[in-house]
Amino acid sequence: MNDWKERLGMVFSTNPDFEYTTTEEPEAATLAPAEQDLRVWLDRKHRGGKTVTLVKGFVGKEADLAELGRMLKSKCGVGGSAKDGEIIIQGDHRDRVVDLLTKAGYRCKRAGG
Repeated sequence: MNDWKERLGMVFSTNPDFEYTTTEEPEAATLAPAEQDLRVWLDRKHRGGKTVTLVKGFVGKEADLAELGRMLKSKCGVGGSAKDGEIIIQGDHRDRVVDLLTKAGYRCKRAGG
């Protein structure tokens, strides 16, 4: 990898044997649904008074998280997002989300909120 964009902000080295390497962490492998331990929360903080349902505790790749989020959003008929290991569903859909996740084979509990 000799892409100059990867090296932005790097200080120049006068060492002729210097090899630039990036320190990317490999993405964690996605656990099977039965091994996932998900928590479903209700949240109103920092959202302009709007209520959202949060699904936390997903362990795996961002693509798998996005796919699970897409399924939950379409089944609930609302919008939302999936990033940083959590899924945000607009509105109070805790019971429906817990039911959908359980049917999909995930271990999940309704938590706080």
